[in-house]
Amino acid sequence: MKKLRLSKNALIVLQKRYLKKDAHGRVAETPSAMFERVAANIASAEFFYNRRADMKAIRQAFLHMMSQLEFLPNSPTLMNAGRELQQLSACFVLPVEDSLNSIFEAIKQTALIHQSGGGTGFSFSRLRPRNDRVLSTSGIASGPVSFMRVFNTATEVIKQGGTRRGANMGILRVDHPNIEEFITVKEDPLELTNFNLSVAVTDEFMRAVELEKDYPLVNPRSGRSVKRVNSSRIFDLMVESAWKSGEPGILFLDRINRDNPTPQIGSIEATNPCGEQPLLPYESCNLGSINLARLVNRRGKKAVLNKQRLAELIRQGVRFLDNVIDMNHYPLPQIEQITKSNRKIGLGIMGFADLLIELGIPYESQEALDMGRQLMRWIQQMAWEASEELAKERGVFPNFGSSVFNRPGGKRPRNATTTTIAPTGTLSIIAHCSSGIEPLYAVSYVRTAMDQVPLLETHPLFSSMAKRYGFWNQKIQKAITASESIQEIQDIPKEVRKLFVTAHDISPEFHASMQAAFQQYTDNAVSKTVNFPKTAHPKDVRKAFLLAYHEGCKGITIYRSGSREHQVLACTDPQYC
Repeated sequence: MKKLRLSKNALIVLQKRYLKKDAHGRVAETPSAMFERVAANIASAEFFYNRRADMKAIRQAFLHMMSQLEFLPNSPTLMNAGRELQQLSACFVLPVEDSLNSIFEAIKQTALIHQSGGGTGFSFSRLRPRNDRVLSTSGIASGPVSFMRVFNTATEVIKQGGTRRGANMGILRVDHPNIEEFITVKEDPLELTNFNLSVAVTDEFMRAVELEKDYPLVNPRSGRSVKRVNSSRIFDLMVESAWKSGEPGILFLDRINRDNPTPQIGSIEATNPCGEQPLLPYESCNLGSINLARLVNRRGKKAVLNKQRLAELIRQGVRFLDNVIDMNHYPLPQIEQITKSNRKIGLGIMGFADLLIELGIPYESQEALDMGRQLMRWIQQMAWEASEELAKERGVFPNFGSSVFNRPGGKRPRNATTTTIAPTGTLSIIAHCSSGIEPLYAVSYVRTAMDQVPLLETHPLFSSMAKRYGFWNQKIQKAITASESIQEIQDIPKEVRKLFVTAHDISPEFHASMQAAFQQYTDNAVSKTVNFPKTAHPKDVRKAFLLAYHEGCKGITIYRSGSREHQVLACTDPQYC
């Protein structure tokens, strides 16, 4: 194995969160040993299908792509593969039915999942509204938000696998009678601190908004309309709350279900905590990301994407993730059953902004949109081809007969889905690249991770380019660490400023367009944050929400800088943010 080249921050993250520790909490594993552990464990799934498999070659291929930071699986796989816990999935969705038994069973199941290192998503839309009658006790119901507080408290006291704080996604349909309480609950920063919130909106609701019409609120217990409300007022309440606190986000539920590969098995009501993985009740999914920043070759002064290596990584990545399904130790038998029946995987990318910089393409440009769309189209096509090749070896996924693929001339894949764009938060620190398909947050910033550990990051491509152009000095270094944007720093050449645009330099419209470009060729969904400056107006948020709907996104999350007391990414001098 080639020598590992890990950044200082990567080592901090690995030692804090991923590497084995002894009984006294001391690190008892090197990063190289971690990758070897994971590669050997995941490669051993080959024996389930072929006792003559070349285990050494497969293990070496897996080890090489991880140790060279070309591909990384989701965090639970890195943490747990080859260890006692062996829980390898990041994403879970649990059902919550309208009974105390179901609610508290879901809380118990959540605890088991969080303890094993996973995150959970829930739809609370089936719960009867506040003040509705409870016939069995002659009492009145307290409503979904009150029960979400119980989930939140349970999450607070359980640390995920001893390494990750519990994360949840809470979802409520826009036609639930308690939708206003749900939309505004996180305007209090002390409420539901372990939840991300999203409103599940329907096409019917969005049409009502555009026509400024009323729409019905429906009691899920009875299925009856309880009253009609103005759609624009509810939509504007979502906008105002998101502007204030960054939440709720929006999920376009009908669009998600149009892409549901197994509609006969069930409809999708919820996603994982970051929204990129829509799942059926009890379904789980494991993700992995290819680091595009490691796939740039130089031909003289010109940089090009190494498509041959990318194709190899797609094939290996699909195989790796399919193996994870078999090596996984599932927290609940219901999860194992449906996960193995659908065999969903989510192969995605990180380092997209780095790739654009290397290729000399400004992020906010038509060329970048075209690049993203074409790149993801190719990745999706190659991933499906790899899944179909696996199916020839191992068979199609068991629910194939109840899937959209079961038709003359349809695909015969091993996996019901193959691609997802994840946020790759800590994975991108390990890989030393930009997160997912996000633009740079800033050229230099502080990332707060792992129990509030601050990590200062300065983009390595900027440093090397500044030295190459001859403008790197203490004044420049101080200037870039004091601002989320370098566009007004005149000492930096214009052509460099054009490449190093940051999240707040980019218009919300373009953020949504980039998300839509990738969504067009992504089976599951795309994690993307539309960043707004502190000075943004609620009407700007409204415009972004509508644009995401019309552009074909499956959901949207916005964040206005400074709208929360604590944020994951921040420029180093708060007075400039």
